[in-house]
This record gives sequence, C-alpha cells and structure tokens, in this order.
Amino acid sequence: MRYQLIDELEAYQPFNEQEEKDRRLIINALKTEDDIFLRKNLLYHMTASAWVVNKTRDKALMAYHNIYNSWAWLGGHADGEADLLKVALKEVEEESGLTNISPVTSKIFSVEVLVVDGHMKNKEYVSSHLHFNVTYLIEADEKEKLIVKEDENSNLSWFSLEEAVEASTEPWLKENIYVKMNEKLKRMK
Repeated sequence: MRYQLIDELEAYQPFNEQEEKDRRLIINALKTEDDIFLRKNLLYHMTASAWVVNKTRDKALMAYHNIYNSWAWLGGHADGEADLLKVALKEVEEESGLTNISPVTSKIFSVEVLVVDGHMKNKEYVSSHLHFNVTYLIEADEKEKLIVKEDENSNLSWFSLEEAVEASTEPWLKENIYVKMNEKLKRMK
C-alpha cells in the first residue's frame, strides 16, 4: 500500500503551491522513512482526514476538538495502516458515530503538512511534530444521529460550507485548508 500511496500522490494534481510543496515533502518521506505510518516517528507521521459533506454538498460536518478547543474536520493517525482512505473512513465512524458514509471518490481530495503544537494527551506530554496528511472527500447522511467521542471531541455539528470555515478558531487551517477544500468542492459541482 505504501507504493500505491506514492503512486497516487505522484499522479495527484496539486490545487496550489501549498499542495505542490507539501506533496513533494510527503512523497520524499514515504520513500525514505520506514516508520512513517507510526506515531513512534516523533518528528512526523502519516495521518488521514475527511472533509465530510452532506449529499447535496452544501454542508460540512465539524467536530469540536478537545485538544485544540476548535471546530475541526475529522481524521486521525494512520497507526500502521497504509490505506489512508480506510483510515479516514474509520476515523469518521469513530469520531461521529456515522455509519452511512461513503467516499465521493477514492482519489485524494487534498494534501497538507500540518504543524501540531505540543499538548497533553492521556495525561502525557506530546512534543510538537508534523502530520503528513491526506484528505478524502466523504459523503454522509446529515439526518443520521451524531455521537460525540468524548475522549476526542465535545460536540459535532453540520455547518454550511462558509460557516464551517468561520467556526474554526485555527487561522492557518481556516485560511489555507478549509477555504481551499470548499473551493475544490464548488468546482466539482
């Protein structure tokens, strides 16, 4: 799967300069780092996120993330799994309780290198590091019951695409990731 992911990233058409530079960095790490899919790589490791939209694709699902005290997309660590679409789907189910979900496409929707500031997790300090992230576009039924995953988030809500951006209190994610994903989504319609 590692080599399939490299092939997918090499074939991926970057949306902007951020994606092009981050894509190259991720490909290089995939080619050179044995433990890139594991958190034991304390400098950087692979993660997968989901931009979860409703069937009409005019709303996005956000979770109020406990560590960052902000509304954010859903996703998480690869933890040894190289199939990042599988990781993204698993994370959506775990973090929202949704089961009626499916990828809009199996292709990569977005790529980004994300800075994770030092924080406490399970009463232990986690040093600052990078997430080499691949995002997938996932469709869900907005009428399905949402279930908070209390150890990770304290609320879940559907927002209009614009409201999803505004709800976040993380400026870099708002301006560089969420706006970008909404622009990409609108171009698909």
